[in-house]
Amino acid sequence: MSFAVPDNVRPIRDAVHAFMTERVEPAEPVLHAGGTEAAAVLDELRAEARKEGLWALGHPRELGGGGLPFLDYVYVNEVQGRSEFGQLALGTYTLQDSLMLHEHASAGQRERYLEPLVRGDIAPSFAMTEPSVSSSDPTQIRTAAVLDGDEWVINGHKWFTTGASRAAYTTVMCRTEQDAPPHLAFSMILVPTDTPGYRIVRETPVLGLDGAHCEVRYEDVRVPATNLLGTRGQGFVIAQKRLGPGRIFHCMRWLGQAQRAFDLMCRRLHERRAFGEPLAGKQLMRQHVFDSYAEIQAARLLTLNAAEAVDAGSQARVEIGAIKVVGARMLHNVIDRAIQVYGAAGLTPDTPLERMYRHARAGRIYDGPDEVHIDSVGRRILGEYAAGGNWEFGLR
Repeated sequence: MSFAVPDNVRPIRDAVHAFMTERVEPAEPVLHAGGTEAAAVLDELRAEARKEGLWALGHPRELGGGGLPFLDYVYVNEVQGRSEFGQLALGTYTLQDSLMLHEHASAGQRERYLEPLVRGDIAPSFAMTEPSVSSSDPTQIRTAAVLDGDEWVINGHKWFTTGASRAAYTTVMCRTEQDAPPHLAFSMILVPTDTPGYRIVRETPVLGLDGAHCEVRYEDVRVPATNLLGTRGQGFVIAQKRLGPGRIFHCMRWLGQAQRAFDLMCRRLHERRAFGEPLAGKQLMRQHVFDSYAEIQAARLLTLNAAEAVDAGSQARVEIGAIKVVGARMLHNVIDRAIQVYGAAGLTPDTPLERMYRHARAGRIYDGPDEVHIDSVGRRILGEYAAGGNWEFGLR
């Protein structure tokens, strides 16, 4: 495994890097403000991405995407992650949902949802988390669907359904089997957001950020039986296939955020003077550089290793669980040090760091809290020894 970007990926990665630093990042103040001007700027960025061949790079080519292989796209994703608007501007916000539909959707579902997703005509949302149960044990999910003739009737309460307020539909994880084992009792059902009974209660602010994390109630929501995604009772299987690669995408985008914070920190150390010399001359400041360098490099290698394992056909549950924890911690630590170097300015919107910091804290919770992944990784490794084997790092 090498840290270096492969020669065949470098040109497209460089093009995405230029697009992010020269167009997306400068547009962030307008995009953060929202409203009609933000929408117009985003539309312009998306048009430019299409024109330059940078649109939907990770989507399969047969769906109208760029067709980059998984591992190649991972290298691109780390520069796309420099801004929270990278996915929206480059048409990859829908990637996890597109891949899920590509594998499990019926012909009718593909026509209605998948093709418009890749074109960027509609946005998806995904509903799994509920306020009344611990998300670390999703077998407790209470939202239920009952088949009534040729319709599913759904009742329940979800939250952190990201993007529901602008989505055309939500993929809802709900209990459909009453007597099945816990991990075979749930299914995925596609619910258009304009369906009667689908009610958005609020967009829940997260650490002061309005990120369209919606709380939604399902009150006798009726959708056709054909809106079932995949087969009955396979909700957990579909969710795991969706979340595994998605966690790798998260971790690579976090590396993009960490790179941006690292750049800001190192430049600040040269620009700011105190006690007769640049901050770069202070030993404690160089400690910040060292610690950040070491954590970024370690997280990047772990993430690329996990991506390589998935690309080879492995479920890579140990590798993905580890990077989810290590990556989220790394991101928080690097941004935190950069803020410390900036001092009071780092706490203000004069730099992107204060907003990045708030986003980073959420990374230790979404897609599974750190504690769940730590326990899972430890259990799996110890299981190898319990079975008489070991965990030989050089062979894995």
